[in-house]
Amino acid sequence: MINVKGRWALITGASRGVGYQIALFMAHQGCNLILHSRSLEHTHEVSEEVKKLGVNAYSVAADLFRPDEVRLMLEEIDSLGVEVSLIFNDAGVQVAYRTDYFKTPVEDFTSSFMINTIAPAMISYHFLPKMIEKGFGRIINTTSGIQNEPQQAGYSASKAALDKFTKDLASVVEGTDVVINLTDPGWCRTDLGGPYAPNSVESVIPGIVVGAFVDDQKSGRLFNAQSFHGMSLEDAVKKAQE
Repeated sequence: MINVKGRWALITGASRGVGYQIALFMAHQGCNLILHSRSLEHTHEVSEEVKKLGVNAYSVAADLFRPDEVRLMLEEIDSLGVEVSLIFNDAGVQVAYRTDYFKTPVEDFTSSFMINTIAPAMISYHFLPKMIEKGFGRIINTTSGIQNEPQQAGYSASKAALDKFTKDLASVVEGTDVVINLTDPGWCRTDLGGPYAPNSVESVIPGIVVGAFVDDQKSGRLFNAQSFHGMSLEDAVKKAQE
């Protein structure tokens, strides 16, 4: 199992929900964090919280809908002078639930794809060559198991595209110590999932982060976080590598 103590992880959408759970868990493992949100004020509290656990933390801001802001964020991260070896592309948007789905506006697709597919692709493309050069890296892209819901076509299509992107890119690094995989948190009670979801947001641990700790050099897999609920990290990693 990978030891992440002292390594640096970038977490998008770190101020709340699943991203916040990832940040806390990784900090408890001794991992230094770069915490992304749309505004620096959104990550202030989580930044102070993880620093109290003895790790370093930086906050960065970008609207993932805007590629220029994503590029500026990546430049800012480069300027920090730290080696980012773990990435959790967790931030996402679920724009609307269209009962009259035959009238779904184009904007549902453009917003969903920019944030849920293109931004993670930009981040992955930026850091993956550096990981390959260094000989180590982990990228975990958050997807969704949603299906047969045309009411959320933009969201589900963007996540399907992220799946395809991840699996295709995985073929480049398969068999190396640079690993890129997918994780599905399940339907959780978050701002995105709503108050009636069956799972608490805390239930994503440890499954949502297991892709950062696997050590079997296999890429292109999907880890369903709920299938690891209640397990220790060590047992979760063993199950993930079976």
